[in-house]
Amino acid sequence: MAAILEWTESQPGSTGLGGITVKRMLLAAALALAATVTGAAGASAASPAPSPEISPPSPDISPPVPPDLSPSPEGSPFGAGCAAIENTFAGIAGQPVGTAISEVPDLSTLADAVEEAGLADRLNSAKDITVFAPNNEAFEAIPQERRDAVMADKEQLTRILSYHVVEGKKAPADLEDGTTLKTLQGRELTVKGSGDDLTINDAKVVCGNIPTSNATVYVIDKVLMPE
Repeated sequence: MAAILEWTESQPGSTGLGGITVKRMLLAAALALAATVTGAAGASAASPAPSPEISPPSPDISPPVPPDLSPSPEGSPFGAGCAAIENTFAGIAGQPVGTAISEVPDLSTLADAVEEAGLADRLNSAKDITVFAPNNEAFEAIPQERRDAVMADKEQLTRILSYHVVEGKKAPADLEDGTTLKTLQGRELTVKGSGDDLTINDAKVVCGNIPTSNATVYVIDKVLMPE
């Protein structure tokens, strides 16, 4: 712009009204040119080149893998009576059987009998046993006077309870019709039937194959009496 002004002043006739007019026109043109250049530079500085677009990673929408609910190789508890006590299965699975039966409300009388006989520690320390556990209804079927007498006689009570325990964790497949099982009391039990019609001597299995940490439990509907 300064160069334009110098040029106008050096031209002949640049003085006077005509010269003033020419100067004004050239000054206006110079100012307009300067504004155009400045505006373009400012626009260029104010508008940086857009950065490349970075798309966010796609969310993982694959469905979760469902837990493995298939039965264990040993099978699941079975029997019509399992529905009443199935809410206790998870809690007793990691406990030894002497403690586990005390956690099942339908076996509370048996748990009391085990305590009276002093067998809880023996059952808890045993390795791999099967317990045929009479439910409360089985004990209630014994006349009150007879039941009280047995509960008060520790020796007799121990003999009766030991008649309900055999060595080894017996799976349903081990309890075939006609199989005999030797008890810790010394006498034998006889298996009859199969499946939901399984009996031990003349006691029906109402819920079988219940796991604890050291035993398999079969709940039965009658107290077994050794002859």
